[in-house]
Amino acid sequence: MEQFIELLSGISLLIGSLLCIAGGIGLLRFPDFYTRMHAAGVTDTLATTMIIIGLVLLNPGALVVMKLITILLLILLTSPTAGHALAKAAYRSGLKPFIKNHKNHQESKSSKR
Repeated sequence: MEQFIELLSGISLLIGSLLCIAGGIGLLRFPDFYTRMHAAGVTDTLATTMIIIGLVLLNPGALVVMKLITILLLILLTSPTAGHALAKAAYRSGLKPFIKNHKNHQESKSSKR
């Protein structure tokens, strides 16, 4: 049973790490503030959740588990709220989302043929 818990913990930590990497790639590759913020916010929340679940599975101590759960709850409450507030502030200040011109995009496709 102990090996199974260690395996689940390792899988959870690996998934959390891969999500952190995916969020970093999203920050580099996406075209504007809103899509970058979405990549960072979603992966931040989910990656942190997976990493903390992996750590909870590894630690048998009740005090450590309670601290990790408290940290997880704070992250689950503050991260989406902060992302929403940041996006709302950016939109109200006049930052427009990047929208690819669909008509010009279709014309460029047809001219390449």
